[in-house]
Amino acid sequence: MILINRALRGEGASHAYLPPAPAVNADQDLLAVVDGFLRYNIVPTRRGTTWTTDAPFRETRTALATAEAAGAVVVEMEAAALYALAVARDRPVICFAHVTNMMGVAEGDFEKGPYDGAVQALSVVTSASRGWFQYSQQPDQ
Repeated sequence: MILINRALRGEGASHAYLPPAPAVNADQDLLAVVDGFLRYNIVPTRRGTTWTTDAPFRETRTALATAEAAGAVVVEMEAAALYALAVARDRPVICFAHVTNMMGVAEGDFEKGPYDGAVQALSVVTSASRGWFQYSQQPDQ
């Protein structure tokens, strides 16, 4: 699981909320609290940058290399729009990427683990929810 700290804006939806820019960041305070709960509960995640694109399986090797050079460790389709909405509406949002494949390079590439990753996903959701609750109880939120 990747706790997404920054999303490269390679799709169109994020541009409906914010002016053009290469990337949009997660709320750093919420990110720190959620990351702390994940670590405390020993839920294996890592922070990372994602490349949000509308059509990940239609991208070129050059585009993938450019995203990787910009720090992307995962590709997905929603985080940039969600983080842009969060910034535009001043609402904290946190996104995760459950890494299940390597852009379709091998047979059985969508393996998510036991129970299709449900146990891992529930651990992440539980810890993230506790972190969000603590964050939401802060006086300035």
